[in-house]
Amino acid sequence: MTEEELNTAFDEAYKRASNTKIQLPPDIMLHFYAYYKRATHTTEGFFKPSGNSELRNAFKLNAFFQAKHLTPREAKIKYIELVNKHITD
Repeated sequence: MTEEELNTAFDEAYKRASNTKIQLPPDIMLHFYAYYKRATHTTEGFFKPSGNSELRNAFKLNAFFQAKHLTPREAKIKYIELVNKHITD
């Protein structure tokens, strides 16, 4: 898959995930978050999740760190696979 094809598939997967009405469990949502952030957060350095809840931000940060070993390309592929597995609409 070329970079252009991957980016198109990733964008389409993001749109599907953003528009779904399916209620996913929090652990699956954290995988979505981690893969998306790893795929799109390309600058090295400090990463700080947004949000007002310190507990929720801690979970987000932990999920992001668990995906840190992935390249942005690998994270895009994992994100697409996760959408295809969990979002059927």
